[in-house]
Amino acid sequence: MKTVEVIGYRRANLGKAESKRLRAEGFVPCVMYGGEEQIHFYSPAILFRDVVYTADAHFVELNIEGDIHRAILQDMQFHPVSDAIIHLDFLEIFKGTVVKMTIPVHLEGQAPGVAQGGKVFKKIKYLTIKGLPKNMPDYIKCDISNLGLGESIKVRDVETGDFEILTPERITLATLEVPRVLRGKDVEGEEGEEGTEGEEGTEEGAEAPTEEAES
Repeated sequence: MKTVEVIGYRRANLGKAESKRLRAEGFVPCVMYGGEEQIHFYSPAILFRDVVYTADAHFVELNIEGDIHRAILQDMQFHPVSDAIIHLDFLEIFKGTVVKMTIPVHLEGQAPGVAQGGKVFKKIKYLTIKGLPKNMPDYIKCDISNLGLGESIKVRDVETGDFEILTPERITLATLEVPRVLRGKDVEGEEGEEGTEGEEGTEEGAEAPTEEAES
């Protein structure tokens, strides 16, 4: 996993008034915990661009007045109107210590069902995983190259590395929805051989989305 370097400065004063002043000057108030002490600091907002506004996960090397700390982003708060970053929480990590991270999911491959008129929908954007820092991936690949009409991929179908996925395995990651014009027909676009059988097929097909919603 890539590392982003951020320079920070210890906060001499805490409180809402001081935080408001820092934000007005282009800084983001932050806190780092997980080590021997909590460290309250602030950094220029522009330095967090590659940490917050990214499709991949990153480690963060915090240089706080010359003291180097390796950390991961744990929580972030945004202004409800401007969407500006107003506060960030970091967890300090150490070599050989297991960490828990939220890693983005990337869909890869060309689903055959798309050529038949279907559309792929990503149901969740992130997976929570646990492992050693050295085994943390930038993102988790979800291969959809075998996804046909009406089919879905669940967490249990994802190939893992040297880490454990904590997100429940029954959760749906991606699904290839059948377009309305093809519903009630088979994959080849042909209607059922008999009207009665076609009606039964429709009822069975209607139950599938309910199961997906529950998962």
